[in-house]
Amino acid sequence: MTLNETAASRPAGELILNAFTMNSPGHLSPGQWRHPKDASHRYLDLDYWQELARTAEAGLLDAVFFADVLGMYDVYDGTADAALRGAIQVPVNDPLQLIPAMAAVTENLGFGVTASVSFEHPFPFARRMSTLDHLTNGRIGWNVVTSYLSSGALNLGLTGQQAHDRRYDVAEEYLEVCYKLWETSWQDDAVIRDVQRGIYTDPSKVHPIGHAGEFFTVPGMHLSEPSLQRSPFIFQAGASPRGVQFAARHAEAVFVAAPSKRVLAKQVAALRNALTASGRDAARVPILNQQLVIVGETDAEAKRMLDSYLEYADPTGALVLMSGWTGIDFAALDPNEVLTHQESNALASVVSAFTEADPQKQWTIREIADYARLGGDGPVIFGSPETVADQLEAWVAETGVDGFNLAAAIVPETFSNIAHLLVPELQKRGRFKKEYRTGSLRAKLTGGSDAVDSAHAAGTLRDAAWSATRG
Repeated sequence: MTLNETAASRPAGELILNAFTMNSPGHLSPGQWRHPKDASHRYLDLDYWQELARTAEAGLLDAVFFADVLGMYDVYDGTADAALRGAIQVPVNDPLQLIPAMAAVTENLGFGVTASVSFEHPFPFARRMSTLDHLTNGRIGWNVVTSYLSSGALNLGLTGQQAHDRRYDVAEEYLEVCYKLWETSWQDDAVIRDVQRGIYTDPSKVHPIGHAGEFFTVPGMHLSEPSLQRSPFIFQAGASPRGVQFAARHAEAVFVAAPSKRVLAKQVAALRNALTASGRDAARVPILNQQLVIVGETDAEAKRMLDSYLEYADPTGALVLMSGWTGIDFAALDPNEVLTHQESNALASVVSAFTEADPQKQWTIREIADYARLGGDGPVIFGSPETVADQLEAWVAETGVDGFNLAAAIVPETFSNIAHLLVPELQKRGRFKKEYRTGSLRAKLTGGSDAVDSAHAAGTLRDAAWSATRG
């Protein structure tokens, strides 16, 4: 498929489903590494990740979506001890290095990788993403985050995290630099590989970006020739007011983690309104909620699975996660105390989701620990394929959400059951595709072209740059 061809549109009502995971023995279900059927300790083995990729592609899942942090969860009780003891997203390895190996055993599966704008200069990062887009033939997506753990900032020589909204200011310029490198530095026909004249690249068609901003100075040219998508497909995670504003300019899909339908419906409406106000087609920007689904052959089997997971669930680990996400030390609070709203320099949207987003629900610390011990800050659904499909459809009908990032209780069982039990049921209902569409990750998810849309910030910048060049 060329940049100007269009993939078959994603039918209305067809869900997007990603496998949500992390390059770690502990992601969103603390304590499950102790479960006798859990294989997450194999995260160091390449075979483990290739098996996951094959399973996800067999189930026609849209992408494997990697979470990541560059720091330890040390807010709870003021130390990282509980995180280390409980494998609370530590040890954690770099997810980007897994993707070429997983792409090598798949043909259509996409890859969403979380990477922060706060701790790495955009010039080398842009090359890393271009390399992945080349090696995956256009199947790479970037989940843009600003980071929330101060421990990561301290280990890079900073005095701490910048203020929440200020991090988004940095992100705006970071993406501007990346877009300039990906979209405006190399013309499509710059690489000519002319053996007779001994010219591999035409120098007149490679341009310095000349960026000099508040946070970054990048005068030169991108190091990589254009990949299929040029800019990777942009995921964005964040539902705070500043995060919604950022999503309206940059997101091609938005990832949220709402604990209830009421909260999710409000987040979906706010995001769609912001997208429309910024001149973009909100229907072309899918919104995905974090969800844990436990699927068994029958409701009774799924309940037995849930009960076995709860035997190993770690409520303290849940509070370690929540402390890191919110910046609130839950160890210092009475378990029966109701969490009240407070300003946070961590994930402001998580604080809001459990304090003020739903006026009909008050959360005690104990309730938060019970809630987050399986699936983190996302809701849990369990049952037969029919029961789970019914509930997912209810979430869609009542919130307008477009799909789900599906977390795991244990690996590989959760993802295997999604692929082999849930997906066929959703296909019977016309809720999930029966084959992959052609093209890049962008083309598959949006029904558009491989290139970023002109209404997107990267597309606007690209079109203006090339118009000026032609002029």
